[in-house]
Amino acid sequence: MNASELRAKSAEELNQEMVELLRAQFGLRMQISTQQSNKVDQLGKVRKDIARVRTIMSEKARQA
Repeated sequence: MNASELRAKSAEELNQEMVELLRAQFGLRMQISTQQSNKVDQLGKVRKDIARVRTIMSEKARQA
């Protein structure tokens, strides 16, 4: 997911994307803590995606 794709989305779609990413982050944290998964790098990618979505959301809020 890149920033240009996110900028094309509406505020509601960005909120939905944020909810999905936060659920994915929680699931990965639980899997890593219970040693069901070794995909530690995935957690970093999800965190960066969350930061991208939050940045785009704040940009849209400033424009409005």
